[in-house]
Amino acid sequence: MLKKVPHTYVIIFFLIVICALLTWLIPGGEFERESVIVNGVERSVIKSGSFHETESQLQTWQIFSSFFDGFLRTSDIIALILLIGGSFWILNDSKSIDIGIFSFLKSIRRLEKSKILATIGVQNIVLVGIMTVFSLFGAIFGMSEETIAFTIIFVPLAISMGYDSIVGVSLCFVAAAMGFAGAFLNPFTVGVAQGLSHIPLFSGLEYRILMWVIINFFGFAFILRYAAKIKKDPSISVVYEDDAYWRSRSGSTDVKTEKIKPTVAWIAMLIISVALILFSFVTPESSIAIGNKVFNIPAIPVATMLFIVMGIITLRHSVQYFILSLLTFTIVFLVIGVMGHGWYIKEISTIFLAMGIFAGVAANKSPNAITKLFLDGAKDILPAALIVGLARGIVVILEDGKIIDTILFYVSDSMQNFGEVGTVGIMYLIQTMLNVFIPSGSGQAALTIPIMSQISDLIGISRQTTVVIFQLGDGFTNMITPTSGVLIGVLGVARIPYEKWFKWAASFILMLIVIGFLLILPTVFLELNGF
Repeated sequence: MLKKVPHTYVIIFFLIVICALLTWLIPGGEFERESVIVNGVERSVIKSGSFHETESQLQTWQIFSSFFDGFLRTSDIIALILLIGGSFWILNDSKSIDIGIFSFLKSIRRLEKSKILATIGVQNIVLVGIMTVFSLFGAIFGMSEETIAFTIIFVPLAISMGYDSIVGVSLCFVAAAMGFAGAFLNPFTVGVAQGLSHIPLFSGLEYRILMWVIINFFGFAFILRYAAKIKKDPSISVVYEDDAYWRSRSGSTDVKTEKIKPTVAWIAMLIISVALILFSFVTPESSIAIGNKVFNIPAIPVATMLFIVMGIITLRHSVQYFILSLLTFTIVFLVIGVMGHGWYIKEISTIFLAMGIFAGVAANKSPNAITKLFLDGAKDILPAALIVGLARGIVVILEDGKIIDTILFYVSDSMQNFGEVGTVGIMYLIQTMLNVFIPSGSGQAALTIPIMSQISDLIGISRQTTVVIFQLGDGFTNMITPTSGVLIGVLGVARIPYEKWFKWAASFILMLIVIGFLLILPTVFLELNGF
């Protein structure tokens, strides 16, 4: 009889205990830091040759206090998850997403009547199309936390298409993570790393685009192959039992909903429209940054006009279609805000909360009913929010134990005599392993790039190669490390136990890591533009 797999909370606790034990075995040490301006942003970076040993900070009772600190340090992501969970619960109560999914599936079935499209596979086209969009988001502006919100949309869509929740998560989170790893214009990884390396911003663009294409080609192929197996026999999925929750919610293909009086919905649309018109006057242009170029375009006024037009069209059809339009334009304004106005977790949480409240108003719900639905949704998503804080406790122990800098110093100091390929391989391994402990891309860049760029000078390789090593090492393990608040949040929303995700993702990540190493080698041996 097989032993029961430990709960995710249990796994995280034991990882914290192991990290606490390491603080007893590894001497304390740290680098001195200094503040520098990188691409217009002040960042704390390591001073060259400043490493020194410090008194060991042995972690004992901190095993338990790390949970508290973990919650504090991830409070923004926890708030994001709770607000999104509550907001989508309000929206789901109207059955709008169900209607949208089934309308989408009907459209797919109509397309399958075409022999050409049927041969290629309409669903494959849909999957690749969605993943390409999210991969571009990851490659261009570093989409990450935003995928938590999209998980609630794509998991039920994947289930309704005959797949599983892993495919649903792959459509948004995995695709964005692959784009993040193979990024060519991401300011949070490529931009910061190149700034710290003192090389032209977003130089080497051509080869990075090629990397992005290759990573996505193999990544999409892996996911499509897996999706085809699940489509053929859903019961072989490692999350088949866990997906019972989503299957019960998807119900039959005939969605019956009560007729909602549109009067209140028209009022809701009017209020939103007035607010957006005022917002358009205040912010007539958005500075959309793509690479090192900035495009000033009237994104908000255009989106506002389209929202009003679509609101009138959809309300003439049904309230549920209007709520779907509200969701769509929430996403549109989210993209505009992130790319053009520097929105982050606070703004993302706010816009989804507003969407949930107005969806409840449009569905003719009373204030008390909206509040009850929100609380039900927050309660339902609470385990996902809690696990984010618990997982951050791992990083808290390592940072408070002052052993991260020690590990980095001794490893980097011992790898300078292995030749170009050997050193590049070790640098790549270090970046990959460090990402388990430092899941922040810009944070890892600030810690490692000042050291790695100097090592690259010593062995005679391009600093651009060092940046590639960093971005690939930082990117792939974001999809599997338990210290990533975004991953844990996504899995919590999708109701996928971490141990089952690890079982599926291990071979996928290993494949990407090998491909990543092969992509690094041309930057060492070939004359590439920007390298």
